[in-house]
Amino acid sequence: MLRLLFLLTCALALLASSVASAAIVEHSFYVKNRTVRRLCSEQVVTAVNGSLPGPTLRVREGDTLIVHVFNKSPYDMSIHWHGVFQLLSAWADGPSMVTQCPITPGGKYTYKFKLLQQEGTLWWHAHFSLLRATVYGALIIRPRSGHPYPFPKPNKEVPILLGEWWNANVADIERQAAATGALPNISDAYTINGLPGDLYNCSRNRMYKLKVQKGKTYLLRIINAALDNQLFFKIANHKMTVVAVDAGYTVPYVTDVVVTGPGQTVDVLLAADQEVGSYFMAANAYASAGPAPPAFPAPPPFDNTTTRGIVVYEGAPASATPIMPLMPAFNDTPTAHKFFTSISGLAGGPHWVPVPRQIDEHMFVTVGLGLSICPTCLNGTRLSASMNNFSFERPSSLSMLQAFFFNVSGIYTPDFPDTPPIKFDYTNIINAVNPSLLITPKSTSVKVMKYNATVEMVLQNTALLGVENHPMHLHGFNFHVLAQGFGNYDPVNDPKKFNLINPVSRNTINVPVGGWGVIRFTANNPGVWFIHCHLEAHLPTGLATALVVENGPTPESTLPPPPVDLPQC
Repeated sequence: MLRLLFLLTCALALLASSVASAAIVEHSFYVKNRTVRRLCSEQVVTAVNGSLPGPTLRVREGDTLIVHVFNKSPYDMSIHWHGVFQLLSAWADGPSMVTQCPITPGGKYTYKFKLLQQEGTLWWHAHFSLLRATVYGALIIRPRSGHPYPFPKPNKEVPILLGEWWNANVADIERQAAATGALPNISDAYTINGLPGDLYNCSRNRMYKLKVQKGKTYLLRIINAALDNQLFFKIANHKMTVVAVDAGYTVPYVTDVVVTGPGQTVDVLLAADQEVGSYFMAANAYASAGPAPPAFPAPPPFDNTTTRGIVVYEGAPASATPIMPLMPAFNDTPTAHKFFTSISGLAGGPHWVPVPRQIDEHMFVTVGLGLSICPTCLNGTRLSASMNNFSFERPSSLSMLQAFFFNVSGIYTPDFPDTPPIKFDYTNIINAVNPSLLITPKSTSVKVMKYNATVEMVLQNTALLGVENHPMHLHGFNFHVLAQGFGNYDPVNDPKKFNLINPVSRNTINVPVGGWGVIRFTANNPGVWFIHCHLEAHLPTGLATALVVENGPTPESTLPPPPVDLPQC
């Protein structure tokens, strides 16, 4: 009896501690246009609370985050909380016309959700048109009070947001691309925490500076907020230790270069262990597109510039000349692939989820470019993209999540295929301009799955219109990356390479250029979840689909009704 009473007391104390450690964190976002001077000229941009990047939100695991968004801009918009699981809160996920209608100019919407079962660095951004070029910021989830990091506690934590800058209105850039059917214009600069650095015109004094003390350790929370570019990141003469990616802890991995795709985050420990002085940090593009097909004059252009900030040791003389790191070549695929495949998950660490072994849904999904018919465009076609030859088109009258909840037909169709409708030599450049494969029909097709189903998805790149690395982002879940490779996926031999013990857990995978990646996850969150390429140039062209997870058998596995202030179309 005494033992039972003791155990009950301990359980109640643990529950009380858990409840006491959770808080309600509340913010207001005022989305407005403002004028910013960059690269010798003034430009009107859309920003949150007047800052670029936007506010950094800091919470603890278990907290409830409430963000009131007031749209004072002239554009429709919504906010996506990139990487947040949104357990039973799909109404707060944010992708326009998927989980909500956009917030119209003058409108407002309150996002409310709990941060559960994940810790680390995530971020938030606009999920409408190209607005996320300037509407973005960090979302940092620390452990609950009294719960330590699974690595030595750093002396300081520093968000490092890598972005892109255009000397033009991004809304105009998008309209021009839509009118011509071509890719949007490339950016004019990269930025570190909103600043381009001294390699760009009129930017000598617009460079991010990180002050450090010798002997101390810094946790850099690196976020790739760029729209269309994967990036290499280095700090001269310093190693970095990767301890987390996409808000999932990893086995410590020491490297002198970090590689990130748009949407990905990487947490690294930086030891200030070099001679007192100044050292550049720098980021430039990893442009993976291979040689142009014979019918094309050249590979697609990209922003081949470099942004840099500076790490300054306390006591360094002002006259010290900073050291510049040797950056990888823009097409250094071996370095990128080594980084992506060298990171493994911290099995047994906080919030670790073992790899599910029983598979309910097997999917083989091609991802790549194509064309669609456009009578008003140049050459009668526009650039398109597809998954399993279905080019995604958002609905216009009702969000997909509303259609799911209220059982409204005609908004989407449950016919997204588990395999490509046509099998071919996917990565052979000879098929790059095969007319029978290039045209991709538009549809709002989804894959429907049972609650708690285990899904294994092979993401296979294609060579249509050329090969490149595709960063694929799944909303609402993290997935285990079991393996990655080049060429066509081999269903007989490649499963022998699967890491089923401690694979890395991510929400965004860089499917290798001309290659494949295999992911696995449990669909334990009812709702409509977007999966798409996080290259902004490819999302409007249709490189996306949605997964519809049905409600489970209990109230705890059923999507609740929408908030009363959910925007309407």
